[in-house]
Amino acid sequence: MTAETSQTLDRGLRVLKLLADTDHGLTVTELSHKLGVNRTVVYRLLATLEQHALVRRDLGGRARVGLGVLGLGRQVHPLVREAAMPALRSLAEDIGATAHLTLVDGAEALAVAVVEPTWTDYHVAYRAGFRHPLERGAAGKAILSARQPPQPSDDPTDTPGYTLTHGELEAGACGAAAPLLGVTGVEGSVGVVMLSDVVPERVGERVMHAAREVAEALR
Repeated sequence: MTAETSQTLDRGLRVLKLLADTDHGLTVTELSHKLGVNRTVVYRLLATLEQHALVRRDLGGRARVGLGVLGLGRQVHPLVREAAMPALRSLAEDIGATAHLTLVDGAEALAVAVVEPTWTDYHVAYRAGFRHPLERGAAGKAILSARQPPQPSDDPTDTPGYTLTHGELEAGACGAAAPLLGVTGVEGSVGVVMLSDVVPERVGERVMHAAREVAEALR
């Protein structure tokens, strides 16, 4: 801790992170042990967080993340969208295809930012707010690829590449997407969708580059 930081706020945020990492909640005693503070401090932290609906306690006294965090989470999308727009514009103009940033929302892929190219005669219409199952389309499959644990024989420096699909979400349209990597708390992908029988070879590398740009902007 430094002179410019708040110890109480730091502890409260640590409580939220600890609770977010467990499905079954934590008791006051468990939180006290993990934080290295006495139970009285933990009681005060939980009471304050409960007042803001950020924490709830069940009948057994176990604390869990409260529904109030959903209100905070809804404000994340505009911030992520703003950070991603420069890379998406560059990608759309370079490839001549509709570029998008897609994030996980439950079991679905949700397009939160879309940029259409300005110079093409025609392109795929794709709107922010569009949802589809994670198992369909390049955007969702790219996200799922990043969830796969590395195989024992894999080079530990290897990272997921890009995913190509054809006609899975719209007849005659193909897509390419690469996952966002190394961004804490954000699970998503960057991709393009185009009207074509095949994805040009350079598109995959270009999409991966855009995904790295977006990831860097979000760190």
